[in-house]
Amino acid sequence: MSVEQAPVQRADFDQVMVPNYAPAAFIPVRGAGSRVWDQSGRELIDFAGGIAVNVLGHAHPALVGALTEQANKLWHVSNVFTNEPALRLAHKLVDATFAERAFFCNSGAEANEAAFKLARRVAHDRFGPEKHEIIATVNSFHGRTLFTVSVGGQPKYSDGFGPKITGISHVPYNDLEALKAQISDKTCAVVIEPIQGESGVVPADVAYLQGARELCDKHNALLIFDEVQTGVGRTGELFAYMHYGVTPDILSSAKSLGGGFPIGAMLTTEALAKHLTVGTHGTTYGGNPLACAVANAVMDVVNTPEVLEGVKAKHQKFKARLEQIGEKYGLFTQVRGIGLLIGCVLSDAWKGKAKDVFNAAEKEGLMVLQAGPDVVRFAPSLVVEDADIDEGLDRFERAAATLTQA
Repeated sequence: MSVEQAPVQRADFDQVMVPNYAPAAFIPVRGAGSRVWDQSGRELIDFAGGIAVNVLGHAHPALVGALTEQANKLWHVSNVFTNEPALRLAHKLVDATFAERAFFCNSGAEANEAAFKLARRVAHDRFGPEKHEIIATVNSFHGRTLFTVSVGGQPKYSDGFGPKITGISHVPYNDLEALKAQISDKTCAVVIEPIQGESGVVPADVAYLQGARELCDKHNALLIFDEVQTGVGRTGELFAYMHYGVTPDILSSAKSLGGGFPIGAMLTTEALAKHLTVGTHGTTYGGNPLACAVANAVMDVVNTPEVLEGVKAKHQKFKARLEQIGEKYGLFTQVRGIGLLIGCVLSDAWKGKAKDVFNAAEKEGLMVLQAGPDVVRFAPSLVVEDADIDEGLDRFERAAATLTQA
C-alpha cells in the first residue's frame, strides 16, 4: 500500500534546506540510461553524471537488480560483523589493482580522511611524531571534512571554520621543481589527483607523477593518489594510475564506485594497512551490504574490455565535436581531459561565465557541469550511447549558438 506523498517543488528547498547549495530551477524525478525527466515531464540528456558518479547512467538493470536482491536479504550489520558483499568487493578491488587491502567508507572525503590518517600513522610508527607533514597541490580538492578541506588547496572552502589542521603545505600542480623544493624528511605523504577535477579538469604530466613517485621514495614519504573522480573506468583504465604507469602507496576511490549509491574505498598494501590496528579507525556504515552489493555490480560491468575501450572511443567522439563547436562559436580554446572526464576551457571573452553555459545548456535540455568559473565539464555515463552523445552535443551546439549570438 503506497502512502500519498505531499507535492513538493523547487521553492520548498529555500524554505526547509540549509542554503549551502544553489540547485537548478527544475527537479529531476526519473532517469533511464543517459536521459532524465523533470517534474513537468521534460526530458534532458545527462552529461553531468551526478558529478562523475553515475558511471552506468540511471536505473541500470545490473545495479537495480543487485540493490533489490540485497535489499531483500540484509541491509546493515555494522563492522562488529563482516558481510559477504564487502568481502567480494574487496577481493575484486585487490585482484584488479596494486592493492592488497581495502577499507570501505561512505564517501570520497571519508576515503581521503582514512588515507591521510593512515599516512600519518605509518610515519608516526616508523619514524616518530615529527614526520607528519602532508604536501598537496594548489587548487586541489579532497573533500569537505576539516582534515580533507585543509589538505585541499582551495582556501575559499577551508577559511572561516576556525584553526586549520597544521603540517599541510601546497605546491603548484604539475610543478616537479616546486615539489622537490618543499619535500623533506618530515614529509609523511604527497597527495595528488592524477587529473585535477574540481579546479578545471587538468591532467597531470607523466613526468610529474613519475618524479613525485621518486621523491616520495627518496624521503620515505607515501604517495597518495586521490582517484575519487578519476577512478573506476573514468579514464578508460580501471584507475588513472594505470593510464600513467605510476603506482601509488595509497589510493582513494568513491563517486563511480557505487554508480550513485554512496560508497568510498581506501586501497593500500598489506605492509601499510597493518598500521591501522583494531580500534584505530572506523565507520558505522562503511562496507554495508547494500553499498557493496551495488559496487560489486558496478565492477562487474565496468572492469571489462568492452566498457573500458568504449570510454576511449567515446572520448574521441566528444573531443572532435567539442573542438568543432568551440572553434565555430569562439566559446572555448581547449578541450582537455582523459576518457570521459572532459573540460572545455572558455575563451577570454567567456572567462568566468561557465555558469552561463550551464544555464544555456539546461534550456536546450542538456545537463553539463562546471569545473570552476572558466571550464565547462562533461562527466557522462561510461556507457552513454552514441545516439545520446550526438543528440546531446547537438543540444550543446544550439546552446553555444544562442549564447554567442545573444
